[in-house]
Amino acid sequence: MIAYMKRHERYVLEVLGKNPPGEALKELLEYHDKQITWLQHERTVHLLTMLFVCLFTLLCLGFTLVTPSLPAMALCAILLILTLAYIIHYYRLENGVQRWYDLSNKIRQCNSL
Repeated sequence: MIAYMKRHERYVLEVLGKNPPGEALKELLEYHDKQITWLQHERTVHLLTMLFVCLFTLLCLGFTLVTPSLPAMALCAILLILTLAYIIHYYRLENGVQRWYDLSNKIRQCNSL
């Protein structure tokens, strides 16, 4: 997903660098806005998944504190690693969306000139 976002950003910046005419900018903006819509859906799905993984991690931690056992501790460690991975991924996804919003504004500015 992150690689896809970087490719899309490079593409948009490349097109903007060529100073396209107004109609091409309008098409680029429509395409870019569709990509943002798709990415917002992806972001929502990842947020829900991350929240459920965090919830299960906390439940597992509570269970481990009440009933300490090696399998429970191992599950807790695995869920904690998964939680950290989801948080990092969601952070990168969120920052990518914010960059895409800036790109949208740049396209709009170029289109209004």
